[in-house]
Amino acid sequence: MTLAELYEDDQGEHAENLHRNSASVAGELVYCIGDIHGCYDLLKLLLGKIVGDLAHRSPAQRPILIFCGNYVDKGPASSKVLETVCWLKRYAPFETHLLMGDHERAMLNYIEDPQSASDWLEQGGSNTLDSYGVPHSVAMASVLDQVRARDDLLHRMPASHLAALKNLEQIIGIGDYAFVHAGVRPQVRLDRQSLDDLTGIGSEFLDWTGRFDKIIVHGHAWKDDQVQFARHRIGVDTGAYETGVLSAVRIEDEAVEIIQARI
Repeated sequence: MTLAELYEDDQGEHAENLHRNSASVAGELVYCIGDIHGCYDLLKLLLGKIVGDLAHRSPAQRPILIFCGNYVDKGPASSKVLETVCWLKRYAPFETHLLMGDHERAMLNYIEDPQSASDWLEQGGSNTLDSYGVPHSVAMASVLDQVRARDDLLHRMPASHLAALKNLEQIIGIGDYAFVHAGVRPQVRLDRQSLDDLTGIGSEFLDWTGRFDKIIVHGHAWKDDQVQFARHRIGVDTGAYETGVLSAVRIEDEAVEIIQARI
């Protein structure tokens, strides 16, 4: 993959919705991508749109690209998605950040102890095994077969994929924004948040009507194919594996704009 190839996928359709606010990213240009869940074709389309969008801008500093986690499971091409984000982390002209999602935690738990974490397979992990050429029916059969499947996965998975999974970030703060996978626990300082909440919190965060220390940009929870704008939070997960829509937001000082890829 090259940036030129990504640019060729851009159809000339850029951000579709502009939201104004008074928040700052300290002069940075930030792109944040929602949950991918193995939807490589959508990811490639969206990256093309982002590269095309960037071509119309002249940021003073290196642009920032943040992924909200959940790269794997449910979709058909988790291995290609991980390969892509590894490539971006190493070669792309972005400052690239990869956040930890609940599905990456489940996958790492399976790698650590397939017997006690076998429920990952029922949460979409079987699709991830398929993407690496590991038959999920074998992994579901018995404890011994689960261990063999785990070992087969580690044999087939590039070392860079495993290293990326083990080095995912938990929370990123930029100006008036904080980026996480699932959300944060209300009335708890951002630097005191637990990994369980950052990767898996639900209604306690989504239904909160009070303030947070920053505007929280997150994935994990989706309703439909639209980016969610609520008081003090922005949800960029649009259920790509079911809706066929992968979303991102471009954030600048006082403006948030939506960029989407659809299949």
